[in-house]
Amino acid sequence: MANFVLVHGAWHGAWCWRRVTDALRAQGHQVHAVTLTGLGDRAHLLSPLITLETHIADVTSTLLAEELQDVVLAVHSYAGMLGTAVADRMPERLRHLVYVDAVVPKPGESWSSSQASATREARLAAAQASPDYSFPTPDPAVFGLAGQDHAWVKRRQTPHPGHTYQAPLAFDAQRVARVPRTFIDCTMPALGTIDVIRRRVRDAKFWDGAWVGGGGAKVVALATGHDPMVTEPQELTRLLLAAAA
Repeated sequence: MANFVLVHGAWHGAWCWRRVTDALRAQGHQVHAVTLTGLGDRAHLLSPLITLETHIADVTSTLLAEELQDVVLAVHSYAGMLGTAVADRMPERLRHLVYVDAVVPKPGESWSSSQASATREARLAAAQASPDYSFPTPDPAVFGLAGQDHAWVKRRQTPHPGHTYQAPLAFDAQRVARVPRTFIDCTMPALGTIDVIRRRVRDAKFWDGAWVGGGGAKVVALATGHDPMVTEPQELTRLLLAAAA
């Protein structure tokens, strides 16, 4: 039996992992899908007081409260910031860190750092115009979703806390790199805000060479859109099980 902790990205909640959690539990594994503060079933807590550290604490507190060790931590999209922080602060609890089409920052970067200036400006303007400093939900079509999957994600998405966007993350890349890592690159369609990241994780010089060292890192391409837990749950489950092996 393996221990899996799954962390959603922006605008989502633990709900988005349902097909993957069902598949993993059916095979006897322990699975915890975290809902970040202010999102999903915790949307009633949305507040300008929510920061990147709030969301890091959501994940670290799950590991501590559930007394989890030897964890396969899968982080989607924005939550790559959180997974990187957990690997820096609690590396001894992790077996493998899986970045699911996720942000992989450089030390001192924020979630916004790798995005185009037009994207940053639009998101900051939207947050400033909202009463709770949040980003409005996007059309799920940008994630490659259509039909019933598009409708399901559209009605479940909730605004994302804006103060998580520009907060820098300090971490020791050498320490994070000691944790074995997999980057799942979702390619059809490829989400534009991840373009910088997919180039980074293929660069031997990333993290001053630490990315390819330590516990080892690999990149796996998955021919689906940005929400593979919705569109390709069986294949994503297979990749998570491979990370646990």
